[in-house]
Amino acid sequence: MKSSLDKTLGVLLALMLPFILLLGAVRLIMTPQFPALEYQRPGFPEDSFGFTTAERKHWSGYAVNYLTNDAEINYLADLRLPDGKALYRAEELAHMADVKAVVKTALNVWYGLLGAAFALCIWFVVMGRWRALGKSLRSGAWLSIGLIALIVALTLLSFNSLFDRFHRLFFAEGSWLFYQNDTLIRLFPLVFWRDAFLLVGLVVLLAAGLLLWVTKGAKGKQA
Repeated sequence: MKSSLDKTLGVLLALMLPFILLLGAVRLIMTPQFPALEYQRPGFPEDSFGFTTAERKHWSGYAVNYLTNDAEINYLADLRLPDGKALYRAEELAHMADVKAVVKTALNVWYGLLGAAFALCIWFVVMGRWRALGKSLRSGAWLSIGLIALIVALTLLSFNSLFDRFHRLFFAEGSWLFYQNDTLIRLFPLVFWRDAFLLVGLVVLLAAGLLLWVTKGAKGKQA
């Protein structure tokens, strides 16, 4: 009975882990510091329509903060360029509102998974099921590595197709397509998102690797 319950709860924990690490990595880089560093990366394309690096850092900070704060869309709609022109067109604002809704849902899922995983870990510890816990965490870490290996491979082989499929999954058809001189494209060109995907993958791989290293000791403990 104990073995069957351990296996069931262990499978649940292992399946949760890739999503916990993936969403955690996304949240980790969802700060103004990431675009600020990205703009200074050697080889990152300049804005052909005139934004300086300093301006990109300034305006991107608002965009990233909007996704994680409680502000309404006016937080972005009220932004003005030095000539008084609105920073974003209506279509861009609509997309940002859609993105914020997806981000909020994803973060709520992450919080829920974290809580559930924590509760399962506590159960294993209280019951003294160290070996089952270690096995589950290691399985989850390997699943995470497999998932990220697939995402990184698709990113390197055909990022345009991956990016398009990602948007089709979460947003209305065509709502994410903009002109080259639109602010969202000028601040966040395609190469920015490719680098973001790769960085998320790297963070997950490091976290999974650390988890594998930490749980090596748990393998030898008695259940």
